[in-house]
Amino acid sequence: MTIGSRPPLAPVLREVRAVVFDTDGVITDSARVHAAAWKTAFDAFLRAHSPADPRQGRPFDVRDDYPRFVDGRSRLDGAAAFLASRGIEPSARTVRAVAAEKERLFTRRLGEQGIDAYPGTVRLVRALRAARLPVAAVSASRHARELLSGAGVADLFDALVDGGEAARLGLAGKPCPDLFLEAARRLDVPPDRAAVVEDALAGVEAGRRGGFRLVVGVDRAQGPDTGERLLRHGADIVVADLGELLDGELRR
Repeated sequence: MTIGSRPPLAPVLREVRAVVFDTDGVITDSARVHAAAWKTAFDAFLRAHSPADPRQGRPFDVRDDYPRFVDGRSRLDGAAAFLASRGIEPSARTVRAVAAEKERLFTRRLGEQGIDAYPGTVRLVRALRAARLPVAAVSASRHARELLSGAGVADLFDALVDGGEAARLGLAGKPCPDLFLEAARRLDVPPDRAAVVEDALAGVEAGRRGGFRLVVGVDRAQGPDTGERLLRHGADIVVADLGELLDGELRR
Protein backbone atom coordinates (compact mmCIF):
# COMPACT_ATOMS: atom_id res chain seq x y z
CA MET A 1 0.00 0.00 0.00
CA THR A 2 1.43 3.38 -0.94
CA ILE A 3 1.29 6.38 1.36
CA GLY A 4 -1.18 8.11 -0.91
CA SER A 5 -3.60 5.16 -0.78
CA ARG A 6 -3.73 4.85 3.00
CA PRO A 7 -7.21 5.41 4.43
CA PRO A 8 -7.24 8.74 6.30
CA LEU A 9 -7.58 8.50 10.08
CA ALA A 10 -10.09 10.73 11.83
CA PRO A 11 -8.41 13.84 13.28
CA VAL A 12 -9.08 12.64 16.82
CA LEU A 13 -6.78 9.65 16.26
CA ARG A 14 -3.94 11.82 15.02
CA GLU A 15 -3.44 12.95 18.61
CA VAL A 16 -2.47 9.48 19.89
CA ARG A 17 0.59 7.27 19.53
CA ALA A 18 -1.05 3.87 20.17
CA VAL A 19 -4.49 2.28 20.34
CA VAL A 20 -5.70 -0.46 22.68
CA PHE A 21 -8.78 -2.42 21.56
CA ASP A 22 -11.12 -4.54 23.62
CA THR A 23 -11.77 -7.88 21.93
CA ASP A 24 -15.36 -9.10 22.42
CA GLY A 25 -17.79 -6.82 20.60
CA VAL A 26 -15.04 -4.51 19.33
CA ILE A 27 -12.69 -6.70 17.29
CA THR A 28 -14.80 -9.87 17.07
CA ASP A 29 -18.54 -10.49 17.14
CA SER A 30 -18.13 -12.88 20.09
CA ALA A 31 -20.11 -10.65 22.47
CA ARG A 32 -23.35 -12.12 21.11
CA VAL A 33 -22.13 -15.63 21.98
CA HIS A 34 -21.05 -14.54 25.47
CA ALA A 35 -24.45 -12.88 26.04
CA ALA A 36 -26.39 -15.95 24.88
CA ALA A 37 -24.35 -18.24 27.12
CA TRP A 38 -24.88 -15.96 30.12
CA LYS A 39 -28.62 -15.87 29.48
CA THR A 40 -28.91 -19.65 29.44
CA ALA A 41 -26.83 -20.01 32.60
CA PHE A 42 -28.58 -17.24 34.57
CA ASP A 43 -32.10 -18.21 33.51
CA ALA A 44 -31.50 -21.79 34.63
CA PHE A 45 -30.17 -20.56 37.98
CA LEU A 46 -33.15 -18.22 38.52
CA ARG A 47 -35.61 -21.01 37.76
CA ALA A 48 -33.90 -23.31 40.25
CA HIS A 49 -33.40 -20.64 42.94
CA SER A 50 -36.35 -18.28 42.67
CA PRO A 51 -35.82 -15.00 44.58
CA ALA A 52 -38.36 -14.12 47.25
CA ASP A 53 -39.56 -11.19 45.16
CA PRO A 54 -41.06 -12.66 41.96
CA ARG A 55 -40.01 -9.57 40.01
CA GLN A 56 -36.38 -10.39 40.77
CA GLY A 57 -36.82 -13.78 39.11
CA ARG A 58 -37.48 -12.38 35.64
CA PRO A 59 -35.25 -13.77 32.87
CA PHE A 60 -31.84 -12.30 32.11
CA ASP A 61 -32.20 -9.44 29.61
CA VAL A 62 -29.47 -9.50 26.99
CA ARG A 63 -30.07 -5.87 25.98
CA ASP A 64 -30.14 -4.45 29.51
CA ASP A 65 -28.58 -6.83 32.05
CA TYR A 66 -25.66 -7.90 29.88
CA PRO A 67 -24.14 -4.40 29.36
CA ARG A 68 -24.94 -3.26 32.91
CA PHE A 69 -23.60 -6.18 34.92
CA VAL A 70 -21.59 -8.61 32.81
CA ASP A 71 -20.05 -7.15 29.66
CA GLY A 72 -16.33 -6.43 30.00
CA ARG A 73 -15.98 -8.05 33.43
CA SER A 74 -14.36 -11.33 34.37
CA ARG A 75 -16.70 -14.32 34.58
CA LEU A 76 -16.69 -14.37 38.38
CA ASP A 77 -17.21 -10.62 38.71
CA GLY A 78 -19.99 -10.67 36.12
CA ALA A 79 -21.81 -13.58 37.75
CA ALA A 80 -21.59 -11.97 41.19
CA ALA A 81 -22.71 -8.55 39.94
CA PHE A 82 -25.79 -9.88 38.15
CA LEU A 83 -26.91 -12.13 41.00
CA ALA A 84 -26.50 -9.22 43.44
CA SER A 85 -28.69 -7.08 41.18
CA ARG A 86 -31.47 -9.63 41.73
CA GLY A 87 -31.14 -9.45 45.51
CA ILE A 88 -29.19 -12.71 45.72
CA GLU A 89 -26.15 -12.98 47.99
CA PRO A 90 -24.51 -16.10 46.57
CA SER A 91 -21.62 -17.97 48.09
CA ALA A 92 -18.30 -18.04 46.28
CA ARG A 93 -19.09 -21.64 45.37
CA THR A 94 -22.37 -20.62 43.71
CA VAL A 95 -20.69 -17.82 41.76
CA ARG A 96 -18.06 -20.26 40.51
CA ALA A 97 -20.73 -22.79 39.52
CA VAL A 98 -22.74 -20.25 37.49
CA ALA A 99 -19.56 -18.92 35.86
CA ALA A 100 -18.42 -22.46 35.03
CA GLU A 101 -21.77 -23.26 33.40
CA LYS A 102 -21.50 -20.11 31.31
CA GLU A 103 -17.98 -21.13 30.27
CA ARG A 104 -19.19 -24.59 29.23
CA LEU A 105 -22.01 -23.10 27.14
CA PHE A 106 -19.75 -20.48 25.57
CA THR A 107 -17.11 -23.02 24.59
CA ARG A 108 -19.72 -25.29 23.03
CA ARG A 109 -21.36 -22.47 21.06
CA LEU A 110 -17.99 -21.15 19.96
CA GLY A 111 -17.24 -24.49 18.38
CA GLU A 112 -20.65 -24.65 16.73
CA GLN A 113 -20.94 -21.09 15.41
CA GLY A 114 -17.46 -19.70 14.88
CA ILE A 115 -16.49 -16.06 15.25
CA ASP A 116 -15.80 -13.30 12.73
CA ALA A 117 -13.94 -10.00 13.01
CA TYR A 118 -15.84 -6.79 12.29
CA PRO A 119 -14.74 -5.48 8.85
CA GLY A 120 -14.72 -1.86 10.02
CA THR A 121 -12.40 -2.76 12.89
CA VAL A 122 -10.05 -4.64 10.60
CA ARG A 123 -9.87 -1.68 8.20
CA LEU A 124 -9.10 0.68 11.07
CA VAL A 125 -6.40 -1.57 12.55
CA ARG A 126 -4.74 -1.90 9.16
CA ALA A 127 -4.83 1.88 8.71
CA LEU A 128 -3.28 2.39 12.14
CA ARG A 129 -0.51 -0.05 11.34
CA ALA A 130 0.07 1.66 8.00
CA ALA A 131 0.46 4.91 9.96
CA ARG A 132 3.01 3.11 12.19
CA LEU A 133 0.83 3.33 15.30
CA PRO A 134 1.16 0.22 17.51
CA VAL A 135 -2.04 -1.59 18.46
CA ALA A 136 -2.92 -4.02 21.24
CA ALA A 137 -5.90 -6.21 22.11
CA VAL A 138 -7.20 -6.82 25.62
CA SER A 139 -9.88 -9.07 27.02
CA ALA A 140 -11.10 -10.32 30.37
CA SER A 141 -11.61 -13.68 28.65
CA ARG A 142 -9.05 -16.47 28.48
CA HIS A 143 -10.37 -17.21 24.98
CA ALA A 144 -9.08 -13.99 23.40
CA ARG A 145 -6.12 -15.51 21.54
CA GLU A 146 -8.32 -18.32 20.26
CA LEU A 147 -10.95 -15.81 19.11
CA LEU A 148 -8.45 -13.56 17.33
CA SER A 149 -6.76 -16.52 15.65
CA GLY A 150 -10.07 -18.02 14.60
CA ALA A 151 -11.12 -14.70 13.07
CA GLY A 152 -7.80 -14.48 11.22
CA VAL A 153 -6.64 -11.22 12.83
CA ALA A 154 -4.23 -12.27 15.60
CA ASP A 155 -1.20 -11.19 13.59
CA LEU A 156 -2.51 -7.62 13.30
CA PHE A 157 -1.85 -6.85 16.97
CA ASP A 158 1.47 -6.03 18.54
CA ALA A 159 0.40 -7.18 22.03
CA LEU A 160 -2.39 -9.11 23.73
CA VAL A 161 -3.39 -9.00 27.38
CA ASP A 162 -6.11 -11.57 28.09
CA GLY A 163 -7.74 -13.20 31.08
CA GLY A 164 -4.92 -15.69 31.45
CA GLU A 165 -2.34 -12.92 31.57
CA ALA A 166 -4.51 -10.97 34.01
CA ALA A 167 -4.59 -13.95 36.37
CA ARG A 168 -0.84 -14.53 36.05
CA LEU A 169 0.00 -10.89 36.75
CA GLY A 170 -2.71 -10.31 39.36
CA LEU A 171 -4.40 -7.59 37.31
CA ALA A 172 -7.77 -6.35 38.56
CA GLY A 173 -10.72 -6.62 36.21
CA LYS A 174 -12.69 -3.78 34.66
CA PRO A 175 -13.77 -1.14 35.60
CA CYS A 176 -10.23 -1.01 37.04
CA PRO A 177 -7.84 0.05 34.25
CA ASP A 178 -5.18 -2.62 34.85
CA LEU A 179 -5.66 -4.53 31.58
CA PHE A 180 -5.42 -1.38 29.48
CA LEU A 181 -2.47 -0.01 31.41
CA GLU A 182 -0.56 -3.28 30.95
CA ALA A 183 -1.29 -3.20 27.22
CA ALA A 184 -0.05 0.39 26.94
CA ARG A 185 3.07 -0.59 28.89
CA ARG A 186 3.77 -3.40 26.42
CA LEU A 187 3.40 -0.95 23.54
CA ASP A 188 5.81 1.40 25.35
CA VAL A 189 3.37 4.32 25.14
CA PRO A 190 2.10 6.23 28.21
CA PRO A 191 -1.69 6.13 28.66
CA ASP A 192 -2.02 9.89 28.21
CA ARG A 193 -0.75 9.40 24.64
CA ALA A 194 -2.88 6.33 23.87
CA ALA A 195 -6.51 5.56 23.02
CA VAL A 196 -8.83 2.86 24.34
CA VAL A 197 -11.64 1.40 22.21
CA GLU A 198 -14.45 -0.34 24.13
CA ASP A 199 -18.07 -1.37 23.80
CA ALA A 200 -18.68 -2.19 27.48
CA LEU A 201 -19.72 0.29 30.16
CA ALA A 202 -17.14 -1.16 32.54
CA GLY A 203 -14.54 -0.87 29.79
CA VAL A 204 -15.03 2.81 28.95
CA GLU A 205 -15.01 3.52 32.68
CA ALA A 206 -11.70 1.67 32.94
CA GLY A 207 -10.25 3.72 30.10
CA ARG A 208 -11.29 6.93 31.80
CA ARG A 209 -9.87 5.81 35.16
CA GLY A 210 -6.60 4.89 33.48
CA GLY A 211 -6.04 8.42 32.24
CA PHE A 212 -6.05 7.54 28.55
CA ARG A 213 -5.99 10.45 26.14
CA LEU A 214 -9.00 9.20 24.19
CA VAL A 215 -11.73 6.70 25.06
CA VAL A 216 -13.83 5.55 22.11
CA GLY A 217 -17.16 3.87 22.83
CA VAL A 218 -18.53 1.41 20.26
CA ASP A 219 -22.33 1.24 20.25
CA ARG A 220 -23.19 -1.93 18.36
CA ALA A 221 -26.70 -2.13 19.85
CA GLN A 222 -27.67 1.44 18.95
CA GLY A 223 -30.54 1.34 21.43
CA PRO A 224 -32.42 4.44 22.56
CA ASP A 225 -29.85 5.28 25.24
CA THR A 226 -26.89 2.94 24.71
CA GLY A 227 -24.68 5.67 23.26
CA GLU A 228 -25.53 8.05 26.09
CA ARG A 229 -24.67 5.35 28.60
CA LEU A 230 -21.22 4.93 27.08
CA LEU A 231 -20.66 8.69 27.25
CA ARG A 232 -21.82 8.86 30.87
CA HIS A 233 -19.43 6.07 31.86
CA GLY A 234 -16.38 7.68 30.32
CA ALA A 235 -16.35 7.61 26.52
CA ASP A 236 -15.17 10.79 24.80
CA ILE A 237 -16.85 9.83 21.54
CA VAL A 238 -19.21 7.08 20.41
CA VAL A 239 -19.32 5.36 17.03
CA ALA A 240 -21.59 2.63 15.69
CA ASP A 241 -18.76 1.05 13.70
CA LEU A 242 -15.02 1.65 13.84
CA GLY A 243 -14.91 2.27 10.11
CA GLU A 244 -16.26 5.70 11.02
CA LEU A 245 -12.84 6.56 12.43
CA LEU A 246 -11.42 6.36 8.92
CA ASP A 247 -13.46 9.25 7.59
CA GLY A 248 -14.03 11.38 10.68
CA GLU A 249 -17.83 11.17 10.58
CA LEU A 250 -18.29 10.77 14.33
CA ARG A 251 -21.52 10.47 16.29
CA ARG A 252 -20.97 12.30 19.58
